[in-house]
Amino acid sequence: MPVIDVSGDEAVVADQLVETYSGLGFGYIIGHGIDPALVDAVFDASHRFHAQPLKSKMAVAVDSNHRGYIPIDESTDRTSTLADVSTPNQSASFMMMNEAGADDPDVRNGVYLAGANQWPDVPGFRSALTMYDQAMGALCGRLVGLMLVGLGFAADALAEPFDRPTTWLRLLHYPPSKRTAGEGFYGSAPHRDFGAITMLAQDGVGGLEARSPEGQWVAIEPLEGAFVMNTGSMMHRWSNGRLVATPHRVVSPPHEERYSCAFFYDPHMSTSIEPLGSGPARFEPVVFGDFVRRELTSTYVRHGAAGPETTDSTRS
Repeated sequence: MPVIDVSGDEAVVADQLVETYSGLGFGYIIGHGIDPALVDAVFDASHRFHAQPLKSKMAVAVDSNHRGYIPIDESTDRTSTLADVSTPNQSASFMMMNEAGADDPDVRNGVYLAGANQWPDVPGFRSALTMYDQAMGALCGRLVGLMLVGLGFAADALAEPFDRPTTWLRLLHYPPSKRTAGEGFYGSAPHRDFGAITMLAQDGVGGLEARSPEGQWVAIEPLEGAFVMNTGSMMHRWSNGRLVATPHRVVSPPHEERYSCAFFYDPHMSTSIEPLGSGPARFEPVVFGDFVRRELTSTYVRHGAAGPETTDSTRS
């Protein structure tokens, strides 16, 4: 697993990012400047939220704007072509997205998923998540710019799509499991992320695996102080296939619970995604909001998951 110190020379970092995300598609990000105390605060908030009785968590059950609590068995990506999956993902989570009140232009214009977050009655929960969302958004915006430079474009080539980014913060809890991936049973089934970039903070338990270019599953071991970063389908499209959206999965270790905090940094929902540059395009344009709607509908019960549709991308 490559380790990229993003506090170094920007030209060097830009090249390292492109080398990593056109190969394995996963790497450790260090030198990121995010206060460890803030990361700890988010993990603490997650532990306290998930420790509540189910009734308390269901008071903020995920809504039509994909914000709130997602109980176990609600993510139904059972038909992935990447693996034989027999059960829904065995994780529960809380989802926060970028905050948009009633007066926000996206809410007034009916932009897909625009809305306010739901907040549980957990002391300090909202403030910790909000601060983390802001800090991670700034970091990811910088990394997108560096990747663009590494690809030969201006750092601000995607300034408009990310002027009002779509952000998601998912606090995941994987209960202990006695069953295995060989039985089609996963904490998170093999999938590709559908957005731009993902930044994951994971605890010390392990279980995350990425598929190498040779087709082998590689353990992404926890590295203290580092985020695990991967690129998603939108960066794959923007780069005309040069950057990869690597399949990955979570195989929950037996007899141990696992926590992780996944931050997803994506363009505005109205963005038309098409390859940058003037060469022959490998992909047709796609509106990000339409793509997201299709993915959520095929994956989540509360968005209308129906079973027969197959998808390899998800927000897990």
